Amino acid sequence: MKIAIVDDEPDCLNHMKKICDDFGSRFLCPIETVAFRNGESFLTAFRAETFSIVFMDIYLEGIDGIAAALKMRNTDSSCLLIFLTSSMEFMPEAFSCHAFEYIVKPVSRQRIFDVLSDARKVLPQTQKYIELVNDRKTVRVPLDGIVSVVTDAHYLDITLTDQTKLRCRMTMPEFVNKTESDARFIPINKGIAVNAGHIRAFENCCCIMESGARFPVRIRDKIKIEQAAWEYNFNKIRSRQRRRKDD
Repeated sequence: MKIAIVDDEPDCLNHMKKICDDFGSRFLCPIETVAFRNGESFLTAFRAETFSIVFMDIYLEGIDGIAAALKMRNTDSSCLLIFLTSSMEFMPEAFSCHAFEYIVKPVSRQRIFDVLSDARKVLPQTQKYIELVNDRKTVRVPLDGIVSVVTDAHYLDITLTDQTKLRCRMTMPEFVNKTESDARFIPINKGIAVNAGHIRAFENCCCIMESGARFPVRIRDKIKIEQAAWEYNFNKIRSRQRRRKDD
């Protein structure tokens, strides 16, 4: 989880960061925290789908937390917003921003642990992102959202689930390195990799995606490629079943 903490009190920022880091260590949940001293610096850095959770103090110098949250919601409706405040006065306004929780200061370790535990239940558990440069702009793309990657000279043509196409100046090995060799991306032919989670079927020597896109499969590796796709999807189902059992 990538967590933003917006508070103009340095002690509160440090306290919150330590609690979040402790939660990650205790529950083996990778957490990255980013601290902001005011709403303006947060909004300057904020991009859609950048953060899983935002802890927002309401009483901030300059733009207040409610106003900052409303601006944030103009570009991101999915991140979990948790207000921190010393007063219950602004609770109605807070929930008009679709707040996930409202925590009254001083915050306790157990209270934050409880909220983060609740957040984990509603956040995608296996969601990973990579940053890609498309048209001179850096975009953050979830790995689940990538359907296929095709080499074209010094570029990669990357198709997303919503049929958006990105053209990035990078090699296939560089892409694999960015994904940390994620098992979902299977090389099926020279210069072609597909997301096993979006494969509909294999037909003769063709890989058919859920979108209907078709890609040629390397004949000599056909059985190995099909096996890799089957294993990835089988392991994904088993992982979901384990999580349900744990819950």
